[in-house]
Amino acid sequence: MRKGDWKLIQELNRSIILNKIRLDGPISRIELAKGNRISPSTVAAAVQELIREGYVTEIGRGQSSGGRKPILLRFAPDNHFLFAASISNTVIEVAQLNLEANILRKESAPVGTRQGEGVIELMLGMIDRFVTETGSLDACIGIAVTTPGVVNVEQGVVYYNSKLRLNDVPVKQLVESRYGIKTWVENDTNSLVLAERRFGSYSSFANLIYIMVGNGIGAGILVNDMILRGKLGGAGEFGHTSVNRSGIRCECGNVGCLENSVSWPAVHSRMMAAMASGRQTLIHDLTGGDFSRIEPEVYKEALSREDRLAMDITEEIAEHLGAGIVNLVNLFNPGAIVLGGNVAQDNPILLHKVEEHISRYAMRILKDDLVVGQSSLGDDGKLIGAAAVVLQDLFQFSLT
Repeated sequence: MRKGDWKLIQELNRSIILNKIRLDGPISRIELAKGNRISPSTVAAAVQELIREGYVTEIGRGQSSGGRKPILLRFAPDNHFLFAASISNTVIEVAQLNLEANILRKESAPVGTRQGEGVIELMLGMIDRFVTETGSLDACIGIAVTTPGVVNVEQGVVYYNSKLRLNDVPVKQLVESRYGIKTWVENDTNSLVLAERRFGSYSSFANLIYIMVGNGIGAGILVNDMILRGKLGGAGEFGHTSVNRSGIRCECGNVGCLENSVSWPAVHSRMMAAMASGRQTLIHDLTGGDFSRIEPEVYKEALSREDRLAMDITEEIAEHLGAGIVNLVNLFNPGAIVLGGNVAQDNPILLHKVEEHISRYAMRILKDDLVVGQSSLGDDGKLIGAAAVVLQDLFQFSLT
C-alpha cells in the first residue's frame, strides 16, 4: 500500500471528484464539496485541472438557492479515448473506445492456427493499424489487453494459456515499448465481471461472479468489489475444476475438467458423434447437411425448436455446469451469477436448467436471494471489459 502522502491525497480527491461528475453531472463545485466532504478550494483546484486536461467541461449555470447561480460541470467522454485488444482462443478484436466504453471503431481477425508469438504478432499488427489511422495519440489514455489464462496484472505478463501456447509473455512491456502508451493486461473474465459491475445490469452487486461458457470456460470473481486474483493471478480457472474423475485427461494435466464437458468444442464433438452414428436431428436441416456449418447459433436454434439431440446435450451441460456453479455459490456466496459466452448467451433453456440445479443443490441460505442471469454487455462485451480495466483506474482510483 502507498503511504498517505500529500500527492496520494490529491490523486484520491481528483479521482473521487471526476467519478462524481461522471455519475451525477451536471453538478456544481459546491455540490461536489458538500457531497464528498472535500474543501471548496481542493474541489476548485481539481476541477480546474480536469477542465484543462479535457476530462470535464462547464455547461452553463444552474438554479440558485440564494446568491449567484452555480456553474455546472459535466463529464466529457469524447475528448479522450483508449484502445482495447481482446484475445480469445479463436479471434482477436481491437477497438477504439471513448471514456464511457462506447466503441468508436473496431476490427477483428481469426486466430486460425496461430499460437504463441504468432498470436501476439497478429494483435500488434492490428493495433499498429489503429495507431497509424489515429495520427496523434495525445488524447489516448491507455491500451488494455485481455486474454484467457493466468495473468500477472502488476507485471503485465501472461503466465499461461494452454490453448494458445502463451507462456511467460511480457505483453505489457511489448506494447508499451512499441507505442509509448501506458498498458494494462488482464484476464478476460476478470475484465468482464468488472464491466458488468461498472457498465452492465449488475451494478448493485459487489459480490458477483461472471462465468464464460464458450470456446473455453472461465470465471471472474468479484468479492466485496475487489477482483479475486490469487497468488499468481490464476484464480477463476473454473474450466479446470474436476466434475468427472473418470473423464478424459485435459491438456492442463487434470482429469475430467469442466471445460471438457460444457465448452463449445465439447458440445460440438458430441453433436458430431451423434450425427455420425445416424441420430436424427434438426441440425441436419439447419446446416443443409454441411457439418462444417455447425456453430453455437445452430445449436441454440435447434434447442429453441426442442430438437431432441440439442435438448439431451443441454441437459448434460446443465448438470455439469450446475454442479460447478453450486460449488462456487457455496464457496463465495455471491449476490449474482452471470453467464456469458457463445454457449450460454441467448440460451434461456440452459439458463433455466442451471437455475433449477442451483435451487436444488446449493445451500438454502446462500441461494434464496441469488440472482442468476445472462450477460448484459452484448456482442462487444469483451471489448467493453477491456475498456473497463483502464477506466477502473481512471474513475475508481487504486491504492496499490
